[in-house]
Amino acid sequence: MKTMDIIRDLRTQHGLSQDALAERVFVTRQAVSRWETGETIPNVETLKLLSGLFDVSINTLLGSPRKLICQCCGMPLDDSTISREPDGSFNEDYCKWCYADGSFVYTDKDELIEFLVSHMSSETFPPEQARAYFEDQIPKLKHWSENR
Repeated sequence: MKTMDIIRDLRTQHGLSQDALAERVFVTRQAVSRWETGETIPNVETLKLLSGLFDVSINTLLGSPRKLICQCCGMPLDDSTISREPDGSFNEDYCKWCYADGSFVYTDKDELIEFLVSHMSSETFPPEQARAYFEDQIPKLKHWSENR
């Protein structure tokens, strides 16, 4: 879906007129109309307000142009698994299991790898193969490459 369709659908799902939405995010009704016709898209600050109002990520508002993965464990992210900051805003870099209440759950890469191997290995993805995969991939993620 395109941003214009997403905003219109979310607005109508929430029972808001263009005027009511405009008032809530501090823009004019004409600005909302231009978003919904595809003439423009909201600026970053307005996207943050829309994200909070509709309880969806900015990535979702923009039509999910990026395939998000947790930058700690590598899990694919969607609005139900994205972490939140203490103020309730989305943190699109991490899943809710790796980053909760403003802090990281895993501070040791080896601890995370052990957890992933124990939960992700199977007959078709044996522990040795899972371990090798995670030992290769985890250090490449933002949390581990920037902070360790």
